[in-house]
Amino acid sequence: MTAILRLTMFEAVRRRLVWALIGLTVVTVGVTAWGFERLVTIAREADVPPLQVAIGLSQTLILTAFMFSFVLAMTAAFMAAPAIGAEIESGVAPAMLARPIRRAEYLLGKWLGLSLLIASYAIVAGLVELSVVAWLTGYSPPEPLGAVVYLAFEAIVLLTLALAIGTRLPAIAAGAIVVVAYGLTWVVGVMGGVGAFFRVPVLVDAAVVARLLVPLDGLWRGVVWSLEPPVIVAIAAGDPQIAGANPFFASAPPSPAYVAWAILWTVAVLGLATILFQRREL
Repeated sequence: MTAILRLTMFEAVRRRLVWALIGLTVVTVGVTAWGFERLVTIAREADVPPLQVAIGLSQTLILTAFMFSFVLAMTAAFMAAPAIGAEIESGVAPAMLARPIRRAEYLLGKWLGLSLLIASYAIVAGLVELSVVAWLTGYSPPEPLGAVVYLAFEAIVLLTLALAIGTRLPAIAAGAIVVVAYGLTWVVGVMGGVGAFFRVPVLVDAAVVARLLVPLDGLWRGVVWSLEPPVIVAIAAGDPQIAGANPFFASAPPSPAYVAWAILWTVAVLGLATILFQRREL
């Protein structure tokens, strides 16, 4: 399993995936840093109160995190989807499995290598972005480490799902299914908030079910909670119905039970992927 992990990491470097991610991070941080610096400079020149500037920065930072979560979703989906199927079709997997390596070890090594890559990228790139914003604007969110950890967890959930589907379907189909699942869970989460505002129980129930079936929207709320200042929560407390309909607001972080469920879900899907891979003809 350790050998497969090392080979997975080496393959990512050989295919220049790591360098592409580094380049993407540099470009993204540079563009967003310029935007944040302009926002603060113009606001200060207009004598905008510091509290309003902090609120504006926090909301812009949350929007940037949403963009980053989409990049992570695409990266996770199209890293993991071909990890098994493409190597079976190319003959790499059958050659590796002809050695004394069990299929479960092969798949787990792939998962560990890809998870390490995507989680490291999410945490390092996220912390670099937040550090640059803090340096340029003087604003730092209340839980920067929590935000990037939740983002990394989101990416691992999607990566695990893509790996499981990719054991049976072609890489393009598996990647597309995972990206659509990411979009649907986010949309259903928004509809749940709107349903709570208009008192439509069926939409609220659908959002709860979606958060359990694929634990993404709940983890996204953890990202938002970690980035929004306490003043936002205090303001929203005056009208929780309106605030709850906002997909870029979270009144509380994910509960420990929900985080435990997300971990259990990941382990279960990884176990299902192992079963599907063991039953596949090579």
